[in-house]
Amino acid sequence: MDWVEMILLGVALAMDALAVSLGASTLLPPGRRPAFRIAFHFGLFQALMPVLGWLAGLTLADLIRSVDHWAAFLLLLWIGGRMLRQAGTEEEETSAGRPDPSRGWTLLALSVAVSLDALAVGLSLAFLRVSIWQPVLVIGLITGALSWLGVRLGRRLGHRWGPRMERIGGAILILIGLRILVSHLLA
Repeated sequence: MDWVEMILLGVALAMDALAVSLGASTLLPPGRRPAFRIAFHFGLFQALMPVLGWLAGLTLADLIRSVDHWAAFLLLLWIGGRMLRQAGTEEEETSAGRPDPSRGWTLLALSVAVSLDALAVGLSLAFLRVSIWQPVLVIGLITGALSWLGVRLGRRLGHRWGPRMERIGGAILILIGLRILVSHLLA
């Protein structure tokens, strides 16, 4: 696998993380740390999942393939639904009353949801007998960078559009989950 292929693979896998970062940014508290946590965890999970897939090889391929789309769909539906529900609450409510998607179980669920496709990529790299270490480094770095940019852009849009941006973010997460589910069911 050459560098161009690795970069294209990294960008393709990072698109879900970018979109989720845009949506999640509406709930983040101010400061650089929440943006860093989102970018770091999305990049880390996006790099670790191909390694897990690569290690699993042929033995678990059918099991993983049969549930990955459902898991991603349910996680994104749950988080997007929470965002939509909370966007309808009092608009003057401070961010202290809302969950921080850059912490705890929400961050873990988002990280897993955006990286499940990378698990399948790791399986395919094992089938092709490709060394995993350079691709996962590229995938992780690209995902981290695009996630950070997504949070930054989402915050700017959130300041302009206010609570509407939170509703858009929740809807985006649900639509990503639906896209993942439908693409796997129709394949």
